[in-house]
Amino acid sequence: MKLASFEYNGRVHVGIIEDKVHVLDVPDMQALIERGLRDLESMIIKTLELEEIRLLAPIIHPKQDIICLGMNYLDHEKESAAFDGKTFEKKSDNVYFSKRVNRAPGTGETIPSHRDITKALDYEVELALILGEDLYKAKKEECYQAIFGYTILNDITGRDIQRRHLQFYAGKSLEDSCPMGPWIVTADELPGEPDLQVRTFVNGELRQESRTSMLLANVGDILEELSAYMVLKKGTIIATGTPAGVGMGFTPPKYLQPGDEVRCDIEGIGELVTLIGE
Repeated sequence: MKLASFEYNGRVHVGIIEDKVHVLDVPDMQALIERGLRDLESMIIKTLELEEIRLLAPIIHPKQDIICLGMNYLDHEKESAAFDGKTFEKKSDNVYFSKRVNRAPGTGETIPSHRDITKALDYEVELALILGEDLYKAKKEECYQAIFGYTILNDITGRDIQRRHLQFYAGKSLEDSCPMGPWIVTADELPGEPDLQVRTFVNGELRQESRTSMLLANVGDILEELSAYMVLKKGTIIATGTPAGVGMGFTPPKYLQPGDEVRCDIEGIGELVTLIGE
């Protein structure tokens, strides 16, 4: 099932996306996550044509910072070491960091280039999971039952800011730097450990291509470890990492410029298009 947030007649709604759009009687996606997916048909209040709506990010205003994994594909770990002029040494533990998101842009939106503060704006396609249940000290096999669904996330990053501060938070948290979408695909459509093709195109040029089966820490590993440390609440968004092919990995680097189009697609979910503005 595809669940989306969208604009219709100047208002934000949540609905089921099929050949038509079935509008649900909930104020936002977080409210639907809190309620759960039982008996959704009773919540349908109207049906619209796809052409009548404008898709937004599925969770427009996340309740908490997004939890992200760094270096979760081996090839990206190698290109990052090369970019920093370091000898590659495989990491022994997962790299976690958070990303502040006041508002997540949806597919087709234009985001700022932030040229006043960064000269190295970069892209990162990621499979993101959304929790539908609280998790604490959960075993791996229990974690899958807590997943509400999956979406695509583009972890837009200011690389020069990231390097200057010697941590990820500031460079990852530029305003409007977390496009998500185009919708959430519920976990029953992608059970267990998803094995999905992941790609990024910039102005039509293929830059990133891998599969989620190449994740060093898979979905179950991530949730088991994080829930050992803290309570993961319903609606938590976790970005699972990006493969090689980001802009900083090229010689010379291929950073994003005003007018660029970034298309991230993940098999079984769809495509997330982001335009770079001034």
